[in-house]
Amino acid sequence: MKGTVRVKICGITNLEDALLAASLGAHALGFIFYQKSPRAIRPEAAREIIRALPPLVLSVGVFVDEEAQVVREISERVGLDWVQLHGRESPEYCRSLGRRVLKGFRIKNEASLAFLSEYQNAVQAFLLDTYRPGTPGGTGETFDWEIARQARKYGPVILAGGLTPDNVAAALQTAKPQGVDVASGVEVSPGKKDPGKLKAFFQAIKTMEGGG
Repeated sequence: MKGTVRVKICGITNLEDALLAASLGAHALGFIFYQKSPRAIRPEAAREIIRALPPLVLSVGVFVDEEAQVVREISERVGLDWVQLHGRESPEYCRSLGRRVLKGFRIKNEASLAFLSEYQNAVQAFLLDTYRPGTPGGTGETFDWEIARQARKYGPVILAGGLTPDNVAAALQTAKPQGVDVASGVEVSPGKKDPGKLKAFFQAIKTMEGGG
């Protein structure tokens, strides 16, 4: 596979996992501020981790149907590089944040892509996750990766949903996304990463890219 796949490790809750992910080559780390998530983190804790990150590792704050002013305030206080939205946020809402936005969409079938066109001028990238009723994201389940490939016509695609060290290479071959996002697939438990799985995940991508 040509080019470098951007890798985001999501659901970071502690400095140890953050530094390990960064040392393995993570381009971005995700911090979930949706407090109903089992991987939620408080802004103050996220700020301390972000301050300790190596240079050029991006921080991404994950929000679900939060008030725009709250998102802006947390972004400033914590020092976020990107905002990731997983709710029913409108294109106008996304533009109003004045930040780089990664908009999450839950994919059920090809019809799920219809909404992406509305956001083409409102966000900088699309994150595609698996649809599950009542769950805004982080399902740990895969969807048809061919649909993700079709989504690239709308803009940069970050593939999420059930990725693991065992299937990420196949996902990359099929979907050909600009990046991948993983949380549960490299965890011991929600919010605690498994060092072995993290290393295997990056190795699978490296092998796919022809580097090992």
